[in-house]
Amino acid sequence: MTKILVIEDDTSFRGVLVQMLERAGFEVRFAEDGNQALDICGSFSPDIVLTDIIMPDKEGLETIQELLTLNPGLKIIAMSGGGRFGPESYLPLAQKLGAKRTLQKPFMREELLKTITEVMEED
Repeated sequence: MTKILVIEDDTSFRGVLVQMLERAGFEVRFAEDGNQALDICGSFSPDIVLTDIIMPDKEGLETIQELLTLNPGLKIIAMSGGGRFGPESYLPLAQKLGAKRTLQKPFMREELLKTITEVMEED
C-alpha cells in the first residue's frame, strides 16, 4: 500500500485531502507544518509527500529541501493556493527544489489522483 504524508496547515482542507486519499486506498498520515512532518517521516517512511507551500513555522519550500536532504529519492508533490505573490511564483520554485509535480489549489480529486499515479510510476 502506498504511504502518503499530507502536510497542510488548513484543518478543513487537510481533512478533505486525508479522507479523499484514504478512500482511494492509500495509507495516510498528516502534519500541520514542516516541523511535524520531519518528525513523522522518521517513523512513517512515506512513498509520497504532498505538501502545502505557505504555512506557519516551517513553510513548504524549506520542508522540501530538508526532506530531500534526509531522503533524496522521496517523491514530493507541492501544492499552493497563493499567498502574497500567487501560486505561479511558488510552485515553479518548489519544482526547482525537487518537487516532482505541483498542484494549484483548488484542484479536483481526479487531478490529485492522476498526479499521484504519475509520480508513483516515475523512477
